[in-house]
Amino acid sequence: MAASSASSSMMKTSRRALVRRTRSHVTTRCATTAPASPATLSAKNEGKGKRVMIVGGDGYCGWATSLHLSARGYKVAIVDNLCRRSFDDQLGLNSLTPIVGIHERVRTWGELTGNDIELMVGDVTDYEFLGESFKSFEPEAIVHFGEQRSAPYSMLDRSRAVFTQYNNVIGTINCLYAIKEFAPDCHLVKLGTMGEYGTPNIDIEEGYITIEHNGRTDTLPYPKQGGSFYHLSKVHDSHNIHFAAKAWNIACTDLNQGVVYGISTEETMIDERLINRLDYDSVFGTALNRFVIQAAVGHPMTVYGKGGQTRGFLDIRDTVQCLQIAIDNPASKGEMRVFNQFTEQFSVNELAEIITKAAPKVGLSPEVINVPNPRTELEEHYYNAKNTNLKDLGMQPHLLGDNIIETLLQYAVQYKDRCDKTLIMPSVSWKESGSKVVTHGNVKA
Repeated sequence: MAASSASSSMMKTSRRALVRRTRSHVTTRCATTAPASPATLSAKNEGKGKRVMIVGGDGYCGWATSLHLSARGYKVAIVDNLCRRSFDDQLGLNSLTPIVGIHERVRTWGELTGNDIELMVGDVTDYEFLGESFKSFEPEAIVHFGEQRSAPYSMLDRSRAVFTQYNNVIGTINCLYAIKEFAPDCHLVKLGTMGEYGTPNIDIEEGYITIEHNGRTDTLPYPKQGGSFYHLSKVHDSHNIHFAAKAWNIACTDLNQGVVYGISTEETMIDERLINRLDYDSVFGTALNRFVIQAAVGHPMTVYGKGGQTRGFLDIRDTVQCLQIAIDNPASKGEMRVFNQFTEQFSVNELAEIITKAAPKVGLSPEVINVPNPRTELEEHYYNAKNTNLKDLGMQPHLLGDNIIETLLQYAVQYKDRCDKTLIMPSVSWKESGSKVVTHGNVKA
């Protein structure tokens, strides 16, 4: 017991030191030069120094959001355990775009803009680390992207399903406890998913639905029908946040986001070292991004099943815009409000058709093939989701058009030599998920 206690004490000390060292190290290196912001950036002070902690700030949505807020006068701290990078190493995957390490990313941003981003490398499932991060940075808002975000990854095998549930659910509970203990006025902005709702045969409301039953009426959380262990982890998050908001008088916003596409925001394109990741594999690649890359490398676009699966979509530029709107217009204390964060709805077949029509403008002639659907889902269904709350707060959407598709295709062509075509076809079957640990990405579906 004494040895165990000593070991635990040493681990606690090292975790606190890691928070302090990482923060000091990055801030010092970024502060050595402070040139004016590049002309391409919006020279605004919309954030007015508001302190925003971004959990998962090294990821696809998190990195773009971190730069967007930093460029607009928010004081940003990234908290990340860098596990998304380790998933690539586990499964032999890679981003189509070359992304540099997180320390170089943050240092480059500071050198180019004079805006420091604090970096704290650690795991939010480690509550002591998270608590030290809260005490060090003192956030006024926390944006929680820090979850395993892939449905196929969660269905690879039993161990990945357990990891997804533990990482996502425990990480969110820890964030709620950290707010309660260290920053009770901090506003939690949590990234959920439209996939929590499933595909019900009624309209999807924004988080809540008013029901009349046996002569009585109540407004209740909208029923959830997650379609994977990943989606179900998000459902558990929503229930836990709803409870904690009421129990502890915490201000919470749950953003049920649709499928994100695109790569460029105003900030990520000012230098190649700031470029965002672009996933094309069947585990982490999202539908529109995957189709664009398949078209660029001469691979047929892979429509799963009948292709009638319909979802909400949005440009990554709208992701960062919506996050800023949520931060600038916080929920009330004791409230968990829900925004459905998407701009348009498309079926998989409609996405393939849009790309097929736009591709000839950049010299491409993509084909479409239907492949067996590895997922357990309806392939033809009713889908009508509401998304008015963010628009009412001023969100100005970037709608999908030929110019956006052409830009995406051009980026994909530019980096097409980095594409490993063996990663394109679906490799994870919902029905075949088992207890045997999968050690590579090309699993037979």
